[in-house]
Amino acid sequence: MAGIGDTLIATPLIHELRENYPAAVIDVLAMWAGSKDLLEKNPHVNRVFQKNLLKCSKLEALRFLWSLRRERYQLSINTHPQSRIHYRIAAFIAGAEVRISHEYECFTWLDRWLVTGRLPQDYTRHSIENNSDILTLIGAKRKLPEVAMEFYLTPAEEVFAKDFFRKHNLTGQKVLGIHVGSGGTKNLPLKRWPVKNYAGLVRRLNLERPDISILLFGGPEEAKDHAVVLAQASQELTREAKTGNLRETAALMKYCTAFLSVDTALMHIGSAVKVPNQIVIEAPTLNVTNWPYGNKFTLVKNPAVNGRGLDFYRYDGGDIKGTREELLACMEAVKVADVFKVVTDLI
Repeated sequence: MAGIGDTLIATPLIHELRENYPAAVIDVLAMWAGSKDLLEKNPHVNRVFQKNLLKCSKLEALRFLWSLRRERYQLSINTHPQSRIHYRIAAFIAGAEVRISHEYECFTWLDRWLVTGRLPQDYTRHSIENNSDILTLIGAKRKLPEVAMEFYLTPAEEVFAKDFFRKHNLTGQKVLGIHVGSGGTKNLPLKRWPVKNYAGLVRRLNLERPDISILLFGGPEEAKDHAVVLAQASQELTREAKTGNLRETAALMKYCTAFLSVDTALMHIGSAVKVPNQIVIEAPTLNVTNWPYGNKFTLVKNPAVNGRGLDFYRYDGGDIKGTREELLACMEAVKVADVFKVVTDLI
């Protein structure tokens, strides 16, 4: 029920559950359409129920969650880091016999009453490792020889990506993928690197490194920012990566030479598809629990954060700490020259 990146982080646990219980029915309840796209071809999932409970009335949400009771689920898991009480209320209404969650700083007596089992979270370990702790709580064990986020692309999606690169004369070229956006809930848009900085970076790359083509990734919510970047960029070297869904986006990312973002869903997808030369701009929400997992990456350090992500953002159901002005200044601290140097040193 949390973000698309958190859905991807849950895939190793889903695989472990399938290894432990090969005959079980394993269903997923997702908030976002992108989360459903991500899990569409996952062989370890039976069904994906997707409902944006933020956009429907409370009565509609209640009816939908109540309808899940007919499935008579034995076990429900709120994977890490679903800290808000709403996730546990959803699990309770859906009626599973056993309801598991990590315990967060924002827990109250009501959170504890809504679940039948809980375990501590550990900020010194990745959310994937926090999720793996659930296995021992339910009498299961780790069986996979290697743990990785899983995004199952189809042959047709691979062909789409290759055709896109061929159509735009990108095959065999150096291609930098960029995601200018981030999560849109709470005050998470404030962790974005300023669009004027992205525009400045692309403009300088076009001028000084014309051997690098730029692909701008994102959906309709990034359209305005893309327009700002494209208005200042070389049209021959910079274009939008227009796709029909998140799956096609992932396929295109796989063929990029490098990929640049803050910590977003696309950062995790880049890690899952093993994009080479992954570059992450340090934002106040970045910490050990949500680093790119299983993929080498280069961090562009933010002097205003300086590894203190947990001082700004914890899994307590709240916003990033700081005023709008403070957080905008925080991301302004990362200069175009810093990101340019990392990009050009890598490719």
